[in-house]
Amino acid sequence: MQKPIRLARHLFGGVLLLGLALTCGRGAVIPPAQAQARGNFQAFVQDLWPEAKARGVSRATFEAAFRGVEPDSKIIALTRKQSEFVRPIWDYVEGSVSAQRLERGRKMAAEWSRTLDMVERTYGVPRSVVLGVWGMETNFGSFTGSIYVIRALSTLAYTRYRGDFFKEELLTALQILENDHIDRDKMLGSWAGAMGQTQFMPSSFMKFAVDGNRDGVRDIWTSVPDALASTANYLRQQGWQPGLPWGFEVKLPKGFDFRNLRQGFASWDALGVRRADGKAFPRSGEATLFLPGGASGPSFLVTDNYDVIKSYNSSDSYAMGVAHLGDRVMGGQAIQAAWPKDRPLLDKDQREELQKHLAGLGFYDGDADGKLGSKTRVAVRNFQLRRGLIPDGYADLALLRELRAAR
Repeated sequence: MQKPIRLARHLFGGVLLLGLALTCGRGAVIPPAQAQARGNFQAFVQDLWPEAKARGVSRATFEAAFRGVEPDSKIIALTRKQSEFVRPIWDYVEGSVSAQRLERGRKMAAEWSRTLDMVERTYGVPRSVVLGVWGMETNFGSFTGSIYVIRALSTLAYTRYRGDFFKEELLTALQILENDHIDRDKMLGSWAGAMGQTQFMPSSFMKFAVDGNRDGVRDIWTSVPDALASTANYLRQQGWQPGLPWGFEVKLPKGFDFRNLRQGFASWDALGVRRADGKAFPRSGEATLFLPGGASGPSFLVTDNYDVIKSYNSSDSYAMGVAHLGDRVMGGQAIQAAWPKDRPLLDKDQREELQKHLAGLGFYDGDADGKLGSKTRVAVRNFQLRRGLIPDGYADLALLRELRAAR
């Protein structure tokens, strides 16, 4: 059992808050704008109290949780630098399988082999995928984050990043402290408030964390069996289908019709599509053609289980990184086809322009945020079909020129 949180004895009273708002350090006067920001943050915290109380959080836990907490400007800056949506997918995927990470992954796979056996039997999720998540999130438990989770979540909630999402996560994190799942000073994680060896958000912890080693505690922070079993439970509850792979790299025949998108494995086989590793297709199931680097790059057939990985993180770069890392740790081969690294990439302004053009033509109804995820890829493919282009869903400078000409 985690040690009970050490409760603060001071109050978030008016005199204390006034002092915090007007002074810092050794009596130095805070600039008015900064004092106002702190005052507004403290008002936000106090306005949060009734909702926390309604969820069973005690006043003592609430005050201890927010002791010394102020918004962190560095966290706000990180919201604009999510590498899954900014780096080219080949950089992200190749970076996921560094020699150091593969070496550590194989060592940890051997060390925790019996636990992984149990996880596969219980949840039907292959060890390769569980290892892939573990490796991508914390390099197999070697670094689980150093930011106080309440500070991270309250910063994001206060600035209303992603609306009320982080406010809900903050309230749930307070419930976790109230229930003594983790000591206040050990509740560390990422800038976004993700916790433990496989980086659960507080709501995911409450819904999906399990006691993998059966010691009566759900400890995703220090217990490897709990972390791995919780990850597998999460994936299974999100719809993982046992016995179905996430997907694999394939080779397309000459003259392939890229209008083919999703069908059964038997149909892909009949079209002359072959696995890059030479193995046979599964006997049943369907898969979607995925061309993350366009028609001139590697080709993959991905199943619904690939989308389950994306429920952990909605980026295709992340999902491909997890899948490929897990395969490589378990002895799979590297991606065979070359990535189209010589093709000019779109910068952020161009990516936003592309999304605006797609929206103006009725193909896209999302935000023009410059993050080219699956929604943008579908819009690009539909535009390509309309224009008689190869419908590979890949957005590059040539496609942007086509969009400009179509307006």
